[in-house]
Amino acid sequence: MNVRSESRMPRVLRRLGRATVAGASFAVAGCFTLARPTPPLEEYVLGAVPPAAVAAPARESGAVTVGLRRIDLAPYLATTAIVVRRGSRIVTSGFRRWGEEPGAGILRAVASSLGTAPSIAAVDAAPWPVGAPHDYLIQLHVSHLEGVASEDAMATEGEVQLSASWEIIRSPDGALVARGETARREKGWKVGDYAGLVTRVDSGLAGLASDLAACLSRITSAKAPPDAPSVPLVCATR
Repeated sequence: MNVRSESRMPRVLRRLGRATVAGASFAVAGCFTLARPTPPLEEYVLGAVPPAAVAAPARESGAVTVGLRRIDLAPYLATTAIVVRRGSRIVTSGFRRWGEEPGAGILRAVASSLGTAPSIAAVDAAPWPVGAPHDYLIQLHVSHLEGVASEDAMATEGEVQLSASWEIIRSPDGALVARGETARREKGWKVGDYAGLVTRVDSGLAGLASDLAACLSRITSAKAPPDAPSVPLVCATR
């Protein structure tokens, strides 16, 4: 009896081993079946050059040089996550991001567009070399720069919003010569279309640069008497 029992044991163990391997194979196959593919990381940058700006424009005789100071950015925008706002909720995607610190991208985009204005001779974005000469300095404050959609999770139509204010300072004496605001909303954005969102953000920043150029033109064309009180010009676009 003992001999027969012992002779059967190897076959029983072999069967158990095959069953264990088969079960493990099924479990592994099941894991691969249930796993979801990870979306690729998409990174975006600002500052696409408008087609009209490819050729250098003719400069006006009184063209000025401008320095863009470091941007004052709303805290919720100071992230590499591209922001979408639904009501009071901030929604971000882990797979769609800015490819750089957003303040640097905004400055570069504004400088690129501002530099195409005939009234502007040159634009520097901070940081610039010590002692670099500028006729005017610009301080930007950006409070909104995001996609906006309804709180309804099923909503697919949205818009892109830009809100900013600024001060223009005469560089030689530090006098505040103008202040202004820009508020722009572009409709037609499809929720989830991040490439379209970035394109519209670029368009809004080009509009901001246009507002700045127009305000600078008003400053340089103003002919105030020497004894007139220094009252900052107000420029607003909505």
